[in-house]
Amino acid sequence: MNIISYGRQHIDDEDIQAVVDCLRSNALTQGPMVAQFEQAVADYVGARYAVAVSSGTAGLHMAALAAGVGPGNALLTSPITFVATSNAAVYAGGTPLFADVDADTVNISPAAIEKKLAEHPEIRVISPVHFSGLPCDMEAIKNMADGAGAVIVEDAAHALGSRYADGSPVGNCKYSLMTVFSFHPVKSITTGEGGLITTNDEETYRKLLRLRSHGINKEVDTYQLPENAQTDGVPNPWYHEMQELGFHYRITDIQCALGVSQMKKLDTFVSRRRALAKRYDAAFAGSKLIKPAQTAGRDCSAHHLYPVRIDFAAAGTTRAVCMGELRQRGLIAQVHYIPVTMQPFYQRLGSVNADYPQANAYYAQALSLPLYVDLTDAQQDSVIALLLEVLG
Repeated sequence: MNIISYGRQHIDDEDIQAVVDCLRSNALTQGPMVAQFEQAVADYVGARYAVAVSSGTAGLHMAALAAGVGPGNALLTSPITFVATSNAAVYAGGTPLFADVDADTVNISPAAIEKKLAEHPEIRVISPVHFSGLPCDMEAIKNMADGAGAVIVEDAAHALGSRYADGSPVGNCKYSLMTVFSFHPVKSITTGEGGLITTNDEETYRKLLRLRSHGINKEVDTYQLPENAQTDGVPNPWYHEMQELGFHYRITDIQCALGVSQMKKLDTFVSRRRALAKRYDAAFAGSKLIKPAQTAGRDCSAHHLYPVRIDFAAAGTTRAVCMGELRQRGLIAQVHYIPVTMQPFYQRLGSVNADYPQANAYYAQALSLPLYVDLTDAQQDSVIALLLEVLG
């Protein structure tokens, strides 16, 4: 059976050759491809600095620390996200908080953010999630963050290739201190596993570099004990300083070689995803059971996912039965996401899932349909027909 999954990477001969060339080079890690990949992403999004890391999760953790999250303050995010977003607050010793989503975008609601800021002056960081690639209302969120003395760390794991309402690329950090991307195989581009943080702030950039590699600094101009860096006035070429507790969050040159190759195709990838999303939109336009979860910003989104809302009760079935029948026919759908506030860990931390009615209403009907670059029109037509058949 030819399985059609909800997401899949696109790898061509150019990508394979890039990795082979790296494997035949002298540097498999901590070499030139890392900087080359960072520069490629920074140039694409229009940010001053980029720091590539081992995963998007590592990037969120480092960004939370660099933004000052810690004991006594909080990070505010959406309940409709992968748990890594809020976990970053816990990793950093801070408190995770949530604001409900907007019913039409499934992105964090500016009105809900405003309410949370009024209730929780300890909020240090707001982390909007550009769900499925649709950018949040960043102008409104930035105005509120500035008024509350909070900083913004964008979770753009879904959004490389997306554009804000003003047409500029997500990741340029015009609205935020940092933006975090993910390069998991189902994302806009892939490095296998991997992530990256962009910023325009030099101090933040230098801190991220230290956090990525054990808290070690090799910059002569910022040594804390410069007397140890030389012998009789001659620089000690081996010298470095561990100035804070960091992590082993480095990415390899092998992964970055793939990333550099993939970046050359990003616009083509996003264009195909947008075309597929519009074909789904047209197919479901007259359906009473199936509605696109997002209808705004179709030409702004990178369309990492194609989430729909299905009235399973009206169809006389359940989501579990529907997904099982689709799988039997070779179609693997998925659910993005179980609200984080529904997770036992977060309920033990004090989250009350009932406080987020829009997130729960979305989750009750959510289903992500296959969307990836190599999905053909014929395969997509089969997906549509199978779903309509299963729903009766």
